[in-house]
Amino acid sequence: MPYVPNYLLCFVLFVVKNFRLRLGHKRETRSTKMGSRGGVSKLRNFSSYLSRGTTQSTLPPPVSRLETLSGSSKGFIYALAGFMGGSAFIYYLINPERMRLKKLQSISEEQIDERKKLLTPRERRFIKFSSVEYKGRIYMTPQDFLESVIESEPKPRLKRRKLNSYEVDNIRVNTPTIKENDCNLFRNCGGKGLISYSEYLFLLTILIKPTSGFRIAFSMLDQDGNHKIDKEEFKILETIFSCASKERGNTEHETGDHYLQRDDEVDTSLLVHFFGKQGDMELKYEDFFKFMDNLQTEVLHMEFGEFSKGSSVISELDFARILLRYTFLNSEDYDNILNRLYGRLEEERGISFQEFKDFCQFLNNLDDFQIAMRMYTLADKAITQEEFGRAVYICTGKQLSTHIISVVFQIFDEDGDGLLSYQEFVAIMKDRVHRGLKSYSRQEGWEGFKHCIRQEMKS
Repeated sequence: MPYVPNYLLCFVLFVVKNFRLRLGHKRETRSTKMGSRGGVSKLRNFSSYLSRGTTQSTLPPPVSRLETLSGSSKGFIYALAGFMGGSAFIYYLINPERMRLKKLQSISEEQIDERKKLLTPRERRFIKFSSVEYKGRIYMTPQDFLESVIESEPKPRLKRRKLNSYEVDNIRVNTPTIKENDCNLFRNCGGKGLISYSEYLFLLTILIKPTSGFRIAFSMLDQDGNHKIDKEEFKILETIFSCASKERGNTEHETGDHYLQRDDEVDTSLLVHFFGKQGDMELKYEDFFKFMDNLQTEVLHMEFGEFSKGSSVISELDFARILLRYTFLNSEDYDNILNRLYGRLEEERGISFQEFKDFCQFLNNLDDFQIAMRMYTLADKAITQEEFGRAVYICTGKQLSTHIISVVFQIFDEDGDGLLSYQEFVAIMKDRVHRGLKSYSRQEGWEGFKHCIRQEMKS
């Protein structure tokens, strides 16, 4: 139906209301005249009732309400209808876009649904948690990034905040330099920062890298091998992730018009932090290592603080909840693990942050741990607590406390025989390391291989 302005609708309602009042007045006048002949009418009705069935009805056919109107009233109705139709037609010629609004909205919704089918889990999560927009591109703030790796859903908000050039320049001016980096950097920046999608993937990679992989990551970015990274070398990340998206078959990347990609004219907070406000500084490995280590520590601090509530320790049950929060266990298995741990605990000593950090950094070395265990056990048999601790020390160079090793065994040792199936442990903990964004098959043989292929094609 054509769009009709509000003032025209109000006018029509006013005319119709007056017309109904006039019609009602005519009916009242007619009923008054009929009332004066009430006695005669009753006799006629009674006579017709007695003769019903013997004679045919001679009543005239019903007359429409329009035919009962006078000629002037009919002319007024026809003029009103013509005025409404003409007004709608003229408005359509003046502003056709408003007439097509609903159709365009339905088309855009279909396009959005179709585009979502092509997105990876990381792309969907980035879109969900990104809270700011600039020049048609969406960005995360440092606070958005921390929430995306800890929370399952972003904080409620009405819509993304659109930044202007002044606000973006103000963010650039107030971004700390690499010399000011510490384990509170992202929390201190809060909502005052810009993180592009390619930088989001880079930061996720940092969180799952062991310290032994920091040097490898730095060398991959150091294109000329001078043991320093400049701004242009760091921008190689954008090209790498764009190429990966093209290989996945995303045609939007091929057109170069993808709202996840960073605008080259925008200096994001990470670029300013690494290379200065003018972009002419170079990043050394020592500063790069410090940044990566501090980011891992900051995320672990937030996870630990969520359960410690200001205390120096968390309970063993809370430690288990943190380990299992990103896994794909069903609710029954999840509850069984917590109940099993609660029943086996003789006393609650608590887990300190340093114990928690050492164990989480060990989880980043799961691939090395798996290789070490295969060489150590040869037959893929279950392992004891002593063998587990020794394998962790070989992979990380750090000695886990006997208490946290005992808690881990109480969590994952199903039959209580004091042995741990490290294969099942590794499969579950890889879900934890990748924070639910990538799943690993717990099946073996041909079925496990097919499941792995399907998962890789989806991601």
